[in-house]
Amino acid sequence: MSQKTDFFKNLKPYLNCKDHTVSGEDYCIMHNEEYHMLVTKPVPENLTKYYKSKDYISHTDSKKTFFDKAYQAVKRITLKRKLRLINESLRIQNSMSRPEKNILDVGAGTGDFLKVCKNNSWTVFGTEPNKVARNFAAKKGIVLEKDISKFSNQKFEIITLWHVLEHVEDLSAYISNLNHILSNSGRLIIAVPNFKSEDAKHYKEFWAAYDVPRHLWHFSQQSIHRLFKTENMSVEKTIPMIFDSYYVSLLSEKYKNGKTKVMSALYRGFISNWKARASSEYSSLIYVIKKQE
Repeated sequence: MSQKTDFFKNLKPYLNCKDHTVSGEDYCIMHNEEYHMLVTKPVPENLTKYYKSKDYISHTDSKKTFFDKAYQAVKRITLKRKLRLINESLRIQNSMSRPEKNILDVGAGTGDFLKVCKNNSWTVFGTEPNKVARNFAAKKGIVLEKDISKFSNQKFEIITLWHVLEHVEDLSAYISNLNHILSNSGRLIIAVPNFKSEDAKHYKEFWAAYDVPRHLWHFSQQSIHRLFKTENMSVEKTIPMIFDSYYVSLLSEKYKNGKTKVMSALYRGFISNWKARASSEYSSLIYVIKKQE
């Protein structure tokens, strides 16, 4: 993007949400109609403190609570699927060239995905702003940098952001930086929640994937296409994340009712996935993105 885009212009109220994880503070979610995207307001000056919670599970390997165990069980399954996806993406590139088998995982958490990649002959690089999570990763033999500025002079065949793009503060600059470090034949793989999903419509302000104020942006399929088209990139493939509707519904039930209602959450997750078979509006989606020729 040659110019910084102001996503805070011409916003209309969409709904009000509470931070259920850390502060209990109220936030407004606003609709940017031009980009088919939602925006969290206000943005706290010190976002770091909103990640300091034992309930922020992506920064730990905890298996203490029911939610911890559910998250870790699903993670084991999805790690295999993620590895299959990047291997498939590299094979597509191999039909045109012989790319280096390297990967950058942005927001790598405690390093489990990169560990799987490393064990499967990938040259791995990663970033993670949270020091505690970086220390967990280091114990697994995965060295993570704090941010992507370290890699400004490198090129990667695969760059992954698993539920990370919704957290970045300067969205337009970040997408531009990702484009800069992606090789010409490379693939950018991004997973984000989808606010047009059935579970989002059902839970409304209690939908756990709004996760204000940590999630600054809330994407639709249209917004992802629009954002990356501006950077001369295009969506090659869109893949549903089937398990997300169940996990998000479990948390949403807790936020809405003050307790875990497992059967209600499983039912709502199933309905969301069932309706998405026709609408394609799954709770979360993976986008495989490439540079336009």
